[in-house]
Amino acid sequence: MNNRILAILAAIGASTIYGINHTLAKDVMPTYVQPYGFILLRVVGASILFWSLSFLKTSQKIKKEDWPRLIACAICGMVINMLFFFKGLSLSTPINSSVIITLSPVMVLLLGAIILRERITLLKIAGIIVGLIGALILVFFSSSTSTNAPNIPLGNILFIVNAFSFGLYLILVKPLTAKYDAITLMKWLFLIATIINLPITIGEFNEIVWQEIPTVVLWQIAFVVVATTFMTYLLNIFAIKHLSASTLSVFMYLQPLVAIIYATSVGADQLNLVKIVAGLFVFTGVYMVTKKKTVTTN
Repeated sequence: MNNRILAILAAIGASTIYGINHTLAKDVMPTYVQPYGFILLRVVGASILFWSLSFLKTSQKIKKEDWPRLIACAICGMVINMLFFFKGLSLSTPINSSVIITLSPVMVLLLGAIILRERITLLKIAGIIVGLIGALILVFFSSSTSTNAPNIPLGNILFIVNAFSFGLYLILVKPLTAKYDAITLMKWLFLIATIINLPITIGEFNEIVWQEIPTVVLWQIAFVVVATTFMTYLLNIFAIKHLSASTLSVFMYLQPLVAIIYATSVGADQLNLVKIVAGLFVFTGVYMVTKKKTVTTN
């Protein structure tokens, strides 16, 4: 099995875990753990796991000129991305989060044009507009509150920031994957993220009352730390080593499918007309953005 196929399987695995995470993480917040407290659990847990793995192999040394990019990757991928997503999830719903996160391919395209000077066609510009309309439909026409979702519009706006931040992370981290192995990158990224997140998240972390958390919720927390954080970032860093940032971001389309099936099956969320219409706009926009130009021959 070649590396490209393995990378595709890694991307599918990461998106599947993310799809389930939308509901599992929502079950934990805010009843048992506040969103920022959850982030500290994630970055510290992942940091411990990656550093433990690093002791089993020869570690690479990060070159001096790569430290600014590495820090920027940590800020985009493990600070802004995580903080805004979990705060948004505590305010909104699992299906909303899974739909809006699919804007990441659009964000990758926009950022690629700005940072990498990649050319944007009229079709892709139209796709960006259509996808943004879908996200705005969720922001402005969703119910303002729901069960365990106290401020859905604000939560949806935070998801958009999250999608932008993750898109930027994918672009920034790509050159580093050509120089360093996955474990070396992840151990430093999560250590940096732990240091930056600590003063922001320590307050809510200290509010956790561990003795009042049921066993099933502890397992959900463990899933988010081990699977959603440690495993998905490891799978994604392997995938992006062999796939482009825009190709990897396309696999996020799987998240709404998995999230909707899981959330509705366990009764954590439900579909309605606004979500369906917004989803159609977002998916259509993403399709237009990622559609490859066909070459015809005479």
